[in-house]
Amino acid sequence: MIKAVFIDYTGTMVMEDEPYTRELLKYFMMHSDLKDPQKVLKIVWGKVKEIEAECFGDAFVKIDERTDRILKYLTDNCGLKGDLAYMHEVWSKIWVHAPLFEDVKPFFERTSLPVYVLSNDDLCYLEESFSLKELKPAGIISSEMARACKPNRAIFEKALEIAGVKAEETVHIGDSVTSDVEPARELGITPIYLSRNADTVIDGVRVIRSLDELRF
Repeated sequence: MIKAVFIDYTGTMVMEDEPYTRELLKYFMMHSDLKDPQKVLKIVWGKVKEIEAECFGDAFVKIDERTDRILKYLTDNCGLKGDLAYMHEVWSKIWVHAPLFEDVKPFFERTSLPVYVLSNDDLCYLEESFSLKELKPAGIISSEMARACKPNRAIFEKALEIAGVKAEETVHIGDSVTSDVEPARELGITPIYLSRNADTVIDGVRVIRSLDELRF
């Protein structure tokens, strides 16, 4: 019997292609050796995932420091110049102001079970985001609370602890196989893969195209 719902934040609840992301991408291309937006995204997201994978226990750092490390990498390796404080400020606006997908609020409104948000972002930014969006999850499990970033299973274990449920009593909805589906499945949490832009098949995993397909 399902007693709680876990859901990913970035890419699942909020859009990744949004105005502040495009502003930051444009600035990177204007002030670095990188002129192809796809190459910029590949390098930046590669460093994001690399740094997040190292963030655990005593090696954990909050998202502002992770961001500064990525900017330093781009400065040292990609010729990035310009106002680093400005770039950091725009980046932080993404965490707060990225808009919700249209199916998110209706999902929260009709779901009778408690819904907990799991994110690698810090709690202060998530709380501000939900306040602006007038969204009230049952709980927020941030990476700083678990001192780990997804796909590390510690953040899922912290979510189970906070929600007070067993792994088999919850589902986790996310848009990443690596960061959402695989760690959830390892713990015995039922994963639901959200593939908004393409038909996808994952053996043994329910795949949806919209949160409108779910009823709890």
